[in-house]
Amino acid sequence: MFIVVNSLLFTSRFSSATDTLTSTQSLADGGTLISKHGSFELGFFSPGSSRNRYLGIWYKNIPVRTVVWVANRRAPTKNSTALLMIDIKGNLVLKDGGSLVWSTNSKREVQTPLLQLLDSGNLVLTDASDGHSGIYLWQSFDYPTDTLLPGMKLGVNLKTGFDRRLTSWKNWDDPSPGDFVWKILVHNNPEPTMWKGSKLYFRSGPWNGITYSGTPQLKPNQVFSFNFVHSDDEVYYTYYPKNKSVISRFVMNQTNYLRELYIWDEASQSWSLFLYLPTDYCDRYGLCGAYGNCIITDSPVCQCLKGFNPKSPDQWNSGDWSQGCVRNKSLNCQDGDGFIKFTELKLPDTKYSWVNKSMSLEECRGKCLNNCNCTAYSVFDIRNGGSGCALWFNDLIDIRQIPSSGQDLYIRMSASELARLETEKDEPDEKIVAIVIPAIVLVFAFFVVCYYFCQRRLIKLKDENEIDGSDQSSEEDLDLPLFDLVTISHATNKFSLSNRLGRGGFGPVYKGILADGHEIAVKRLSSNSGQGLKEFKNEVKLIARLQHRNLVKLLGSCIQGNERMLIYEYMPNKSLDFFIFDRTGGKLLDWSNRFNIVCGIARGLLYLHQDSRLRIIHRDLKASNVLLDADMNPKISDFGMAKTFREDQTEGNTKRVAGTYGYMAPEYATDGLFSVKSDVFSFGILILEIISGQKSRGFYHPNHSLNLIGYAWRLWKEGSPLELAALIILDSCHVSEVIRCIHISLLCVQQHAEDRPSMASVVLMLGSETALLPQPKEPGFFKDKGPTEAESSSSNHVSWSTNEISVSVLEAR
Repeated sequence: MFIVVNSLLFTSRFSSATDTLTSTQSLADGGTLISKHGSFELGFFSPGSSRNRYLGIWYKNIPVRTVVWVANRRAPTKNSTALLMIDIKGNLVLKDGGSLVWSTNSKREVQTPLLQLLDSGNLVLTDASDGHSGIYLWQSFDYPTDTLLPGMKLGVNLKTGFDRRLTSWKNWDDPSPGDFVWKILVHNNPEPTMWKGSKLYFRSGPWNGITYSGTPQLKPNQVFSFNFVHSDDEVYYTYYPKNKSVISRFVMNQTNYLRELYIWDEASQSWSLFLYLPTDYCDRYGLCGAYGNCIITDSPVCQCLKGFNPKSPDQWNSGDWSQGCVRNKSLNCQDGDGFIKFTELKLPDTKYSWVNKSMSLEECRGKCLNNCNCTAYSVFDIRNGGSGCALWFNDLIDIRQIPSSGQDLYIRMSASELARLETEKDEPDEKIVAIVIPAIVLVFAFFVVCYYFCQRRLIKLKDENEIDGSDQSSEEDLDLPLFDLVTISHATNKFSLSNRLGRGGFGPVYKGILADGHEIAVKRLSSNSGQGLKEFKNEVKLIARLQHRNLVKLLGSCIQGNERMLIYEYMPNKSLDFFIFDRTGGKLLDWSNRFNIVCGIARGLLYLHQDSRLRIIHRDLKASNVLLDADMNPKISDFGMAKTFREDQTEGNTKRVAGTYGYMAPEYATDGLFSVKSDVFSFGILILEIISGQKSRGFYHPNHSLNLIGYAWRLWKEGSPLELAALIILDSCHVSEVIRCIHISLLCVQQHAEDRPSMASVVLMLGSETALLPQPKEPGFFKDKGPTEAESSSSNHVSWSTNEISVSVLEAR
């Protein structure tokens, strides 16, 4: 035996690695098996700071050792003398000093057993005489530890009762089973569950043909396929990456009690979190008790379903919802019960349920109605308009609202309760009528008055502008060259349409070529733009003092008669909106370009807020105000709305709100309050637009009324942020960078200004893969009524914390 062991060790060290072990060989501590194409490695290791030795499998080509399977997790060895071999009965055994530490306990004896490590990460024991039959005497995929790899099954063999489940490590140093478990509960309508010890912690909801009703983030996407199989022989869950080159793993994280899906990011050489479960407070099993509905956007989050009231009002109002809700009217099966349809729900716990895969919805209703113990029904499979039947026979528990992704549930109600609810629906509340009609009259009167005064104000401003536009004003020193009108007219071919590049907030922009061949961009102030000489001079003076590679360079101005123009350096690639909102243009911006643009805008804003001689608030940051040079470097432009602060000044307010809806921060749009955090909000919107290729204000999803912010927020909370990304960038992106940018954007668009980071923090977060980011709070303006175009607006004590708080997201091994 000594000769055999040393022979194998000598071979593994000095010649090509092997992926197999025969009955005449053994594997000692220090030797390894490596799968055929070098994906996985089997050997001995010590986790964390422990000195115990374990036999395990880990990724071969990933620099951070990531263990995916442990053989002897309950029985470590204390030294390096253990041997892995195949005994005379064909069992794989691990021995230490002659003592049996671990074995496979295979029932079948074979003459030519062969152990092989596959590139899937599966360690298999086969009969070599069977050739490549694919029949395994034993496989590690049947005995998972804390990790689910692509192709592994999580579930139960219904014939033998064999149960494949994941159990977390006890801690970083100890791979023995912890108390965090992921398994499938088998009953008529099986569903995956997670447990903390003996307590049910999270339930995915039943499979609906596409995904689980409570975890819409696990529906098929551009990266993964998720599958659930329920046959007469077995029930199991599995997943696969659509691109075989994607390295991924589900892992049970004992530290934070999350099931996490990671993707290996080659660029950053680190694991990138793709999604996690549970995602929020409402995912806690049975949080709201029987007939309680958890709505994460409400306060409190638990609400009784229509037709129900808290069982214990005092406990309910104190925040203890465990006793749930009870019916307003008891069921009376003999008097003709009926059903109320509830929409967008996670379906209740299916422990006491029954399914039929062929029934229609109407047949399902009849089946439930004829059984006095039936409390609710739903379609079994939502594909192709819905099919099959699921019935519930007990109190309905663990329900939550899932906007746009939840399912319909028909809950049984007494005839008297149905009549009462129907009466409430048909008869308008007299109090509401008494309030609403006078309110409509007052609002109408208010708008009439506002219109009158706005018209007077516009006339006054126009008169002031005409006075300000005198030649005397043009003589004021603006610290920049003054171009004469003839020169600019000649350069732009008399402002011809063929030279027109686009239109800014205050007028058209033309391309021009000076006599010396120098290309320029000319912003010509429109006479009805609303920008007077005051705003014009403001823009000239501001830009003249600004010198930064991510700010547009002002070459001069022209003030002659009624003409007022700004002359900029020419940007051959126009503005950002020409690319990100256009299908053809979007193809020219891969992820590298987009990320560079995001970082450039961030640096430009940081200069305005902190590094320039004046603290400047842009107030109108948007895609059309970001120009791109020949190398696609971004340059912030259009400072007509900008405000300057003294070094010790941090906030301001105005009665004349000016900017672009869809980019304005809530406190600015509603109350006229602005600060550097107003620009941070606009920057967050820009990131979302750059990643998604969708306009913030014009975005509309047919399945919900959320705008772009709301859609990004919903995907983030569901653990599926990558679904926001435009398809065009998915092939070229670094997943971790995209998710990080979405994370940063949601921090920037938080409702309250004090919660948003400073641009200094944003630049730091963008430039560091290791910087820890806090979890974002609810964003501002995340709900919308429907599609509407972006528009500009001109009409009528914000403070923030400079202490940036870092919250660590604890990553599993």
